[in-house]
Amino acid sequence: MILLYYAFHTTSLADATVVSFSCPVFTSLFACMFLKEKYSLWDVLFTAFAITGVILIVRPPFLFGSNTAEMTGSYSDQLKGTFASLGQAVCAALTFVILRKMGKSVDYFLTIWYYTVVGLLECVIILFALGMWKLPNCGMDTFFLLLLIGLFGLGGQVFLTKALQIEKAGLVALMKTMDVVFAFIAQIIFLHDIPTWWTVGGALCVVASSAGAAIRKWCQGSK
Repeated sequence: MILLYYAFHTTSLADATVVSFSCPVFTSLFACMFLKEKYSLWDVLFTAFAITGVILIVRPPFLFGSNTAEMTGSYSDQLKGTFASLGQAVCAALTFVILRKMGKSVDYFLTIWYYTVVGLLECVIILFALGMWKLPNCGMDTFFLLLLIGLFGLGGQVFLTKALQIEKAGLVALMKTMDVVFAFIAQIIFLHDIPTWWTVGGALCVVASSAGAAIRKWCQGSK
């Protein structure tokens, strides 16, 4: 979550959300490595779609020309946000594999408890390392928004963990692709930021990759 929040600060909401949804690609790869699940040609195809989507969003100058990077504002910030989103996707994929490995043997509230404790420790360590251990003077409005971030973030993690325990991972991943749709809607309504056609094209590639991987896993589990 730290990486994802950093990505939200350095790139657009839609871009960060879309890139983070390359998670199912990494999930298939890690499931093959650690859970001994099969990694087929379909998975290779879905990986190629996800990489294409990320490239459309990042738009590296050596492929699209230097003018493209200048049009998007600070290209270095966009690049940092993209790599942060990819890092979040890798971490989320590892989390999915671990949760699937544990199954129902561990209560999902216990998993959330450790998630919260470890997250708190990570934040404390990072704040001390950066020398930023102080409360921001942000006012009550911003404090209320920060409180909502915590509540919604925790609620989302609780529902996701419970869903992974009681339903097939493929169906859960498929439903989670709706995050991209909600991110686009929220960016337009609340931030008044219209996503570029490059972002839309990249989103279609990444969502197609994620949905394809999820549907394939779901069909395999139904046999």
